[in-house]
Amino acid sequence: MSVQIAVIDDWQNVASGVVDWSALKAVGQVHFLHDYPADTAVMIERLHRFQVICVMRERTTFDSALLQGLPNLKLLVTGGMRNAALDIPAAKRLGIQVCGTDSYKHAAPELTWALIMASSRNLLAEANSLRAGHWQVGLGGDLHGKTLGILGLGSIGQKVARFAQVFGMRVIAWSENLTPARAAEAGVTWVSKKTLFEEADILTIHLVLSERSRGLVDAEALGWMKPGARLVNTARGPIVDEPALVQALQSGRLAGAALDVYGEEPLPSDHPFRQLPNVLATPHVGYVSEQNYRQFYGQMIENIQAWAQGSPIRLLG
Repeated sequence: MSVQIAVIDDWQNVASGVVDWSALKAVGQVHFLHDYPADTAVMIERLHRFQVICVMRERTTFDSALLQGLPNLKLLVTGGMRNAALDIPAAKRLGIQVCGTDSYKHAAPELTWALIMASSRNLLAEANSLRAGHWQVGLGGDLHGKTLGILGLGSIGQKVARFAQVFGMRVIAWSENLTPARAAEAGVTWVSKKTLFEEADILTIHLVLSERSRGLVDAEALGWMKPGARLVNTARGPIVDEPALVQALQSGRLAGAALDVYGEEPLPSDHPFRQLPNVLATPHVGYVSEQNYRQFYGQMIENIQAWAQGSPIRLLG
């Protein structure tokens, strides 16, 4: 019997054209499902016939209840090597293998820098003014000579640090695991958490979401930031206390925020981040690049082929 393979979470309807899925013809039939996530009962009805399901990052939650309702599921494949929306221990108990993929390492740093520049130079307001038939409406900020604070100096944070150095910025960093020696290797100055927030003209977040980092950027930390500073988050929304950030932006304590991630995604239609004039908000597109999608979907195909041959690769958990 031919294996039934579902590709879900394809919000932009691009998955079928990014890579050549015909490589899986020898394994089974590939189906592209474009419905958004729904309640557990509806998801079970949609997906119960599939042995393999490909998901994109954390767009759909596969908790224990959903997994138990999919008795035919044998392989769950995710974009990336980390997906907090998948209950991997539950999958293991049910005999479902979970595989991931590598990521294109430049997509998120490039978007981060685009947001930093666009927010600093007030580009959204200026472009909208021009489109509306008007001309200049504000005064852009400068990066050269300013201080970039990096919260989390991992692979993404280090790339962003190099961009900042090219632009003539002073770069400081802190995280709970970062040491002065490791920071120095990247040409960055280690500082304390409080100093990071106090001295940054722009503070950009590049931590992995964990119980330790959840809510780390809280009202106290935002209160340490200098008036006129900007916050950039392309990591994960729950790292920031959103109500505290909204208050800091509404009061004008912070000059602005550039955000690609949120506590709830898609962002609710009535959320203040959609309305505040000092917020530049994008719909979690940090990983949504052509090269990254090619890598995600191309390796998903490799994972399915390896699983079908009895030698699964890139197993998670």
